[in-house]
Amino acid sequence: MRNWLIFSLLAAIITTGAVAQDERLRRLDAGTDANPWEAVGRLDIGGSGFCTGALISPDLVLTAAHCLFDKRTGERINHEDVEFLAGWRNGRASAYRMVRRAVVHPDYVYDGNVSSDRVRNDIALLELIRPIQNGTIEPFETADRPGQGERVGVVSYARDRSEAPSLQEVCTVIARQEGVLVTSCTVDFGSSGAPIFTFADGKAHIVSVVSAKAEMNGEHVSLGTSLSEPLAFLRQELDAGGGLFVSGQAVTARIAVGGGRKETGAKFIRPEE
Repeated sequence: MRNWLIFSLLAAIITTGAVAQDERLRRLDAGTDANPWEAVGRLDIGGSGFCTGALISPDLVLTAAHCLFDKRTGERINHEDVEFLAGWRNGRASAYRMVRRAVVHPDYVYDGNVSSDRVRNDIALLELIRPIQNGTIEPFETADRPGQGERVGVVSYARDRSEAPSLQEVCTVIARQEGVLVTSCTVDFGSSGAPIFTFADGKAHIVSVVSAKAEMNGEHVSLGTSLSEPLAFLRQELDAGGGLFVSGQAVTARIAVGGGRKETGAKFIRPEE
């Protein structure tokens, strides 16, 4: 209860001013605006929907864990049916790759209840069948989670902008609590897994991925995962040979991660891919 009250009071103080200073979404159709974001792509999920993902190395794509689950059955999707379309814009991609292996955070549970515990662990790492090395697509580096009040940005596809991504270069970190990053960034269905960036020294670094949208005190906010520690676990699982899909489930080298369930007080809106 104490954590819920602190979070709610914090949101009431900060949210209104943060949203008022946000930059509008800018569609990245072509040219110099789009070129720096070629490593962000659309993830086509077996013909049933899509998410957003981003390259963090030539053969690794970072996205949200729930993108790999069937929202009707709750079962894990065969990641071999997932395709990464790097820099997808208006019917063409800069590179096309299927997924060879995929790992989700060891503590992630897809149970239909969008809670702070689920958001905190909503992260997945996909290994492509072969690296993307065409000279025009540069993977993004990652960085530590930004502090409250810091400026961030997001590049995402969404239901009403599925043919080209949009950039919101200025939005704000409203709060950080128990591994959940709350921002004023604009997201919608399809934005799941989209990279959230900081822009230190004029260079974009991924600091979180979009898990869900929510409402706090009547304002729309986006919820992102913690990144650095969970991402390290996912890399270890791949290094240990995990992430293969066998008989309807992914086989991983499970690594125990602690953490109890704690709520934030935000009203979560269940995302759709």
